[in-house]
Amino acid sequence: MCLAVPGKVISISGDDPLTRTGRVDFGGVVREASLAYVPEACVGDYVIVHVGFAISKVDEAEAHKVFEYLKQMDELAELKEAGGSG
Repeated sequence: MCLAVPGKVISISGDDPLTRTGRVDFGGVVREASLAYVPEACVGDYVIVHVGFAISKVDEAEAHKVFEYLKQMDELAELKEAGGSG
């Protein structure tokens, strides 16, 4: 199953809006994601990521609500297994 998952941008690399990437923390699982679709994203913002692309910003309260739903569904464990060590 493919999910769009919220995560917190913890660092950003690159200046070109088309190739800018960020390290995104998904409740302890850190992954690289393209920020091309959310050029306004800054370190500390929460973004929704789908197949390696941040597709929108979301507020922190909404992100935490989704994390709780995912924990209930045990989806965060699945993310850790699929991604290895991060």
